[in-house]
Amino acid sequence: MDKPARLGLSLDMFAANAKRRLWYNAQLATMSGKGLGRVHDGVVASAGTRIVYAGPADGLAEFTADEGIDCGGRLITPGLIDCHTHLVYAGDRAQEFELRLKGARYEEIARAGGGIAATVAATRAAREDELVAQALPRLDALLAEGLTTIEIKSGYGLSFAEETKMLRAARRLMQARDVRVRTSFLGAHVVAPEFAANRAGYVTELCAMLPRLEGLADAVDGFCERIAFTAEEIATVFAAAAAAGLPVRLHADQLSDGGGAALAARFQALSADHLEFASPEGLQAMARSGTVAVLLPGAYYFLRETQPPCVAAMREAGTAIAIASDSNPGTSPLTSLLLTLNMAATLFRLEVEECLRGVTCEAARALGLATELGTLEAGKACDLAIWTVREPAELVYRMGFNPLYQRVRDGHDC
Repeated sequence: MDKPARLGLSLDMFAANAKRRLWYNAQLATMSGKGLGRVHDGVVASAGTRIVYAGPADGLAEFTADEGIDCGGRLITPGLIDCHTHLVYAGDRAQEFELRLKGARYEEIARAGGGIAATVAATRAAREDELVAQALPRLDALLAEGLTTIEIKSGYGLSFAEETKMLRAARRLMQARDVRVRTSFLGAHVVAPEFAANRAGYVTELCAMLPRLEGLADAVDGFCERIAFTAEEIATVFAAAAAAGLPVRLHADQLSDGGGAALAARFQALSADHLEFASPEGLQAMARSGTVAVLLPGAYYFLRETQPPCVAAMREAGTAIAIASDSNPGTSPLTSLLLTLNMAATLFRLEVEECLRGVTCEAARALGLATELGTLEAGKACDLAIWTVREPAELVYRMGFNPLYQRVRDGHDC
């Protein structure tokens, strides 16, 4: 299993004392270029935290590995990336689930004080330590399926103190588990209850928070929807984000066409997410701006929505497509990226290639990390998921099946 190996590449760009590992006798889905980047009889070589080679075994020479790992023909993909979650929160919304089963709509529940407002109350009442403790089991479920990078939003605090409490809790998950966490400030989730009669005042307050985040947030997010914020209000927040040097993302066009896709493109957002009602013109604008479409089939399924995102229009426009769990307490209590893949294929008719790229290279792009993660290529972080399957389609087609053999992050087993 751990026999020395000699195959090779120059290591001049890496520390001389970095541990060198070689995974061999493997099937690869590198995700580099177009398609899955399939390699039969492939190898992955690393030095320290970085990949130095990924490709056919006969393409590597003069590499001395400190450790060689025989993969027994297993499939290696990049480590999975969940690029849209609300993983940090307190409480649950199981009672609302019962109400929906009896016919209540999400918007009705939200306007009656449930929905996001209910989670805000529970999250405000929780200590930071409690938020970490409650998030860990959800995170562990995702890690068990090959996750190596996750995005986590705030948005259930709606004040500076409570939002930063959530962001600190999200950052602390990296200390408790071997995972890379990117955070998004989602103060523009809904209007804070204290500002119910003063929406403009809350938008002003949000803008004032952004320069004070002091590195806690990697991006700024917003919810552009009739039950949340108008396009004009989000534009004000996004302008303040740009002034603070923070990239933006957007919950867009989930329940209606509010022009969210076009708004995201206007601000060159990293991503626009949901997009069930996005117009073809909005999707074309996203393609031109490089804004990634993040599809969230868990929320579509859980809310029993009937209008799926127009994947055909995305393909025609050339809009990049990522997929994420949208793990949250109210509309997608989902902690399985593998099930998310099956949902995306079954509900949205995505192809296997689109699904797997959607949780690797395109998810990395949606987080602004395409130069670091998402493909098996020299120079990128050595984040791997090793699976006890030979065909990538098995990761999409099965349900309730977890074939993960080994998770590798930054070159070490975890």
